Amino acid sequence: MKLLKLTVVLFSLIWLSACDTIGGTKEASIDGDDVIVEDRNAESSGVEGENVAGSDFDDGAGAETQVIVGEEQYLGDELDDPASPLSNRVVYFEYDSSAVRFEDQAVLEAHAAYLGENPNVTIRLEGHTDNRGSREYNLALGERRALGIRQILMLQGASIQQFQVTSFGEERPAIDGDDDDALQQNRRVELIYIGR
Repeated sequence: MKLLKLTVVLFSLIWLSACDTIGGTKEASIDGDDVIVEDRNAESSGVEGENVAGSDFDDGAGAETQVIVGEEQYLGDELDDPASPLSNRVVYFEYDSSAVRFEDQAVLEAHAAYLGENPNVTIRLEGHTDNRGSREYNLALGERRALGIRQILMLQGASIQQFQVTSFGEERPAIDGDDDDALQQNRRVELIYIGR
């Protein structure tokens, strides 16, 4: 995803640098994001007084340009980027089920890719259930859920050495209560990165 966005920005930069404008600043729109290309040889930059996050490029003619995409760009750890699926570290389940929901597939694909690219990273998968059923049954169900998530992540590139799997059953609810919302939020697997 980042590579695709960078490719689009670079292609747009090359295209824009071929256009000759006066004033030193060129603007365009890519996928709804405002892109400002700044010619550092121009007298006015157009972004004076702003904190700017972007990349410097050389257009080949001796002039450097800077690309700024959107209002803000997240510069922290990609696991904590609110715009990244990696920031979602909880997978929810239907009642008495260990089947992963379709809407959680993209999140798991992102975590699998991250684990595949970072083989020294370890993750703990904690399985949880709601309070219906016996303690033993819920411990087994929580474990099935966590093992199912591990299997999906391994099929997509993570290695078995990167995982710790545990089940808490109904012992650690996310929300106390017996209403549908509380029960739904308690049926989950939490993905916890260790040593961060």
